[in-house]
Amino acid sequence: MIAKLTGTMDSSGEDWVVIDVGGVGYLIFCSVRTLNALTAAVGMVSVLIETHVREDHIHLYGFHSESEKAWFKLLTTVQGVGAKVGLAILSSIAPDMLAQSIAAGDKAAVTQAPGVGPKLATRIISELKDKMGGIALGEAAMPGTRISDGDSGVADADPASQAAADAVSALVNLGYGRTEAFGAVSHAAQKIEGDVTVESLIKDGLSELTPVEVHG
Repeated sequence: MIAKLTGTMDSSGEDWVVIDVGGVGYLIFCSVRTLNALTAAVGMVSVLIETHVREDHIHLYGFHSESEKAWFKLLTTVQGVGAKVGLAILSSIAPDMLAQSIAAGDKAAVTQAPGVGPKLATRIISELKDKMGGIALGEAAMPGTRISDGDSGVADADPASQAAADAVSALVNLGYGRTEAFGAVSHAAQKIEGDVTVESLIKDGLSELTPVEVHG
């Protein structure tokens, strides 16, 4: 199983790239977001890989972040969302905005992607709103960049993404549902200017939420 490929850009098209790894060219299908990151890179590049094996073909799908790969795998669990539609969704909506749209039940945002109508958007939202809590907000890694000596090609986790995950956990501990906490923190992160901290996300996230009723 291929988890990651590192090499040089050979060629690219509308939804694919070929990366030369030791003289072997790998055809990789990817979103516009990943395509742009890879084609803009200078020197060696790395891309995270998801392999789909079928009777008549083996396809490689590439991603420029762990978060984008996780969303692709999650999206393709929904009936009617194949690999092509999954990439179309990720080409139209950034992972953090997709999370926010699903948490808010925003069908209009999801239908921006080619091949996604209102019925499929509704299915995506209903099936994924309670499954996305484990996916970090934002772009946790950017393999599509130049690799220097001793560099793995995959960046360390974004501190803002870790802060968001910690803020969601804190709100859940206060009694809020994971889905509504995720949506509130995602929305708060979009509004914060400057450094994003756990404290600021919790404070602004709470302002987005209805107070939890305490019975007793």
